[in-house]
Amino acid sequence: MLTVSSLLVPTDFSENAGKALALAKEVARGTNASLHLVHIVEPVVYPADWSYAQVGFADIELELQTNAEKELAALAEDLKKEGFTVLTTVRKGRASDEICNYAKENNISIIAIGTHGRSGLEHFLFGSTTERVLRKAPCPVLSVRQDQP
Repeated sequence: MLTVSSLLVPTDFSENAGKALALAKEVARGTNASLHLVHIVEPVVYPADWSYAQVGFADIELELQTNAEKELAALAEDLKKEGFTVLTTVRKGRASDEICNYAKENNISIIAIGTHGRSGLEHFLFGSTTERVLRKAPCPVLSVRQDQP
């Protein structure tokens, strides 16, 4: 029998990530589990040989991280007002790897993650973070489709 003590909800602050959080909240309410909210800042690719002036990509990543921390703090505050135990973190790296690493490091019971439902060429070019998490996760994964009510 699966004991649920913690749920990991990766978020990009999209509507679909919100749907995954809503599902995680329902599970957490029924099990008194903690919610772990994580946002991943993926490395900014630097086009070194495009003859453009150098841009401070480290500054951009820092700004993305700072903004994500603020959004996570606001989200966590709302969840705490609803009675949830919430932990937040922002990590840098490839999203699927960081999500799975976080789950392992924190002994997460379930990952609740949204999927954007890409298909065809877009799916081929960009892949799916959710798909990679489903394959590599150390725990069960609840995948919430974009078109689900």
